[in-house]
Amino acid sequence: MAHIKLILLDFDGTLADTCRANGEAYIEALSEVGITLTLEDYSTKYFGMRCQEFMQSVGIYNEELALKVRARKVELYPNYFHSVKLNTPLWEWCKMMRNMGAKVWIVSTGHIDNITNVMRYLKLDSGIDGIISGDDVPQSKPHPECFLRAMEIEGATPAETIIFEDSAVGLEAAERSGASVVKISL
Repeated sequence: MAHIKLILLDFDGTLADTCRANGEAYIEALSEVGITLTLEDYSTKYFGMRCQEFMQSVGIYNEELALKVRARKVELYPNYFHSVKLNTPLWEWCKMMRNMGAKVWIVSTGHIDNITNVMRYLKLDSGIDGIISGDDVPQSKPHPECFLRAMEIEGATPAETIIFEDSAVGLEAAERSGASVVKISL
């Protein structure tokens, strides 16, 4: 393997265990529009799914209503940050690699506001060189576009890049990018 120049981290489920916080915020937001969802269903069926696909999966096809629920979820999300847990060993390794010159990016299908709010809560803002969110690329995982874009921005080749992922679609996208891939299970 070439010298590691770029570290790409999925956020939810990889760098931070946010499943419970995301689920609880969605459960509350969806209940306000008459949709019941359990935390178990959220964590086993929907966690890591792109928002539009998630909304349709729970029966919301109206774009205006989907945007309303999404905005409400973002508003409620901080109420559940107490349940978020940082993947401390991964974060410590990233800090060490960053001190050695590597760049560290978040590459997630998540909404930018959700990512930055949790990062602020976990006090990670200063340790990241860039973020590519689900809002930044037209093709979501399993397409490798998000990872390839980060490599292009940093001028890194796949051989100089390592990607940490947890979900099946994220792992597929990472493998399709040509970079080295590490599967994370929190």
